[in-house]
Amino acid sequence: MKIKKMVLCGILIAMALTIFVLEAQLPPITPIPGIKLGLSNIVTLFALVFLSPREAFLILIGRVLLGAIFTGAPSTLLYSLPGGAFCLMIELLLIRICKGNFVWGISAIGAVVHNLVQLIVAAMVTKTLAVFWYTPPLCLSGIVTGLLTGFAVWYLTKRYGEKIKHLIK
Repeated sequence: MKIKKMVLCGILIAMALTIFVLEAQLPPITPIPGIKLGLSNIVTLFALVFLSPREAFLILIGRVLLGAIFTGAPSTLLYSLPGGAFCLMIELLLIRICKGNFVWGISAIGAVVHNLVQLIVAAMVTKTLAVFWYTPPLCLSGIVTGLLTGFAVWYLTKRYGEKIKHLIK
């Protein structure tokens, strides 16, 4: 990895971690457990669009590992890492299929996948299928928050895409 990209990845990890830690300090947005804005995913999706899949995955891992340490929540590793990894894989596949278009829709699908994987992990941890009662509200919130993060990346891409590509090379 070139030094320029390594530095950029470090900056993006720091940005995602800062957003993650700040969001963890906010009160819940609904009384339903597990629903949050997921704003740090803007950084991960940005990396997926502008960098390589490997670099985006490294940014995700860095944010999740450091996020677990800084928030004092080791369960973050258990839930966020598999959810984020599957989300990233689905988004990568969809970005390739859609040739980078519809990043807002890709983000919404990724957010739903993230939530579904977290429910599967929760079912395995708790050894109960009762957690799947959360599926409808988590899918709905995933669509809404995924669209918001996706539109943020779409805006960055439309507004600054060429400048960003030029800076990265």
